Amino acid sequence: MPDVICFGELMLRLSAPGCERLLQSPRFDADFGGAEANAAVGLALWGVDVSFATVLPASSIGDAAVNKLVGFGVRSENICRRDGRMGIFFVETGSGYLPSKVSYDRADSVIARISPKDLHWPTILEGAKWLHVSGITPGISQAAFQASRAAMECAKKLGLQVSLDANFRSALWNYGLSPIEVMAELVQFVDLLIAGEDDFREMFGILPRADACDDYAERFAALSATAMQAYPNLICVAGSLRQARTASSNGWSGLMRTRSDFLQARHYEIDHIVERVGTGDAFSAGLVYGLLNEMRPSDTLEFAVAAGCLAHSIPGDFARIGLDDVQALLNSSGATRVRR
Repeated sequence: MPDVICFGELMLRLSAPGCERLLQSPRFDADFGGAEANAAVGLALWGVDVSFATVLPASSIGDAAVNKLVGFGVRSENICRRDGRMGIFFVETGSGYLPSKVSYDRADSVIARISPKDLHWPTILEGAKWLHVSGITPGISQAAFQASRAAMECAKKLGLQVSLDANFRSALWNYGLSPIEVMAELVQFVDLLIAGEDDFREMFGILPRADACDDYAERFAALSATAMQAYPNLICVAGSLRQARTASSNGWSGLMRTRSDFLQARHYEIDHIVERVGTGDAFSAGLVYGLLNEMRPSDTLEFAVAAGCLAHSIPGDFARIGLDDVQALLNSSGATRVRR
């Protein structure tokens, strides 16, 4: 049985070549991506036995998506196949002062119409140690929310650890329930919450104090403390710390609150960003990897931040990063040499 189950939507990714605008030249680079699948790939590349649970169309595009995941070492026995369409997202890679842009065409995808019969959670989760989900999937549709809740509730009954990457997406949540209503139900099953300031506000109704300072780390410290007080089941709240000067140049670090400590990771300067989309998923995968392997919280955070940092250098949603890559960065002073 796999140790980790990731549940969410896998989509077709169509990217403009290089830093072109959409259809500046009449072609796309085609791949796949999605928050939970990105995390699953990262974990698989680090040697974790991980299975991806989802619903995909019974089509050649669905076949290609499954083959892509299997090629990275992700198990596919929990992928349900049925008639319907796969969601699509379009990516324009930013440069300089022009930010990256992501546009979605995911209405009525097969996972939006997921049925309780599609995925039998007691069977899928039996023998696993961890369930990873995001706040994207319950925002897709009422059916996807109900599937997310069923998975998380079943995971807790079976004694799994559950991580939730909040991932607020304003383009979702069009089916009648608000993010705050939904998250109030889901967070009760969560051990590791991954969130940023927008997530705290839009998905949990947790706002900075009126006298909050301009320092993001201090604001996150207060917001995460409020979250842990409101939800005593949480054992850890973490988030990335990004200073986005331009689309090409960011400062990057991470923050974590446990029941006993507040931690801030090493800071990285990333001056030539190749890809920003999916970097947060590499960070989330790093957190799951560290906690699953019982690393110290400080080491877990450093590992996650290093993984997220490296993901900025690789095109596409999937961060093709090995453990040796992460360890080399953790052991370096920041300068890089050719590895031979």
